[in-house]
Amino acid sequence: MLNSIEKVLLEHKLTLAVAESTTGGKLAAKITSRSGCSRYFLGGIIAYHNQVKMRHLGVAETLINEYGAVSSPVAEQMARGVRELFNADVAVSTTGVAGPGGGSEEKPVGLVYVAVASARRVIAHRYVIGNQRESNNEQFTVKAFALLEAELLSLTSS
Repeated sequence: MLNSIEKVLLEHKLTLAVAESTTGGKLAAKITSRSGCSRYFLGGIIAYHNQVKMRHLGVAETLINEYGAVSSPVAEQMARGVRELFNADVAVSTTGVAGPGGGSEEKPVGLVYVAVASARRVIAHRYVIGNQRESNNEQFTVKAFALLEAELLSLTSS
């Protein structure tokens, strides 16, 4: 999956930034483990605390109060915010409940929202994975890269 993402970014001279809450840097770590990633990867923010989401990514406190930090509107604003902050062509964000605690009936352990922002649009998807923290974060990362890949292919094929 990263091969495909990297290929599209390089072929179309696009740049990428990430905003991570629940994945805690896993997206950035996987990207930066690849030689030559500096040709497209600008950087990212680990915005675990709501104050960081608000201060650095432009997430409105009203969004957090109304929908919660783990929500589609917050994931979307995180992606928009990091895209603008880094002046990137494309950005991806994650916010979720990795577990094993912290879940609720409305927002269960294993819930993640992933968003991708580009100049064309911002999209977000909701996924519910499982109840094991480490495997959840690995799967959250996979889902984020899958959504990023799909959006990049959509952007560059039109």
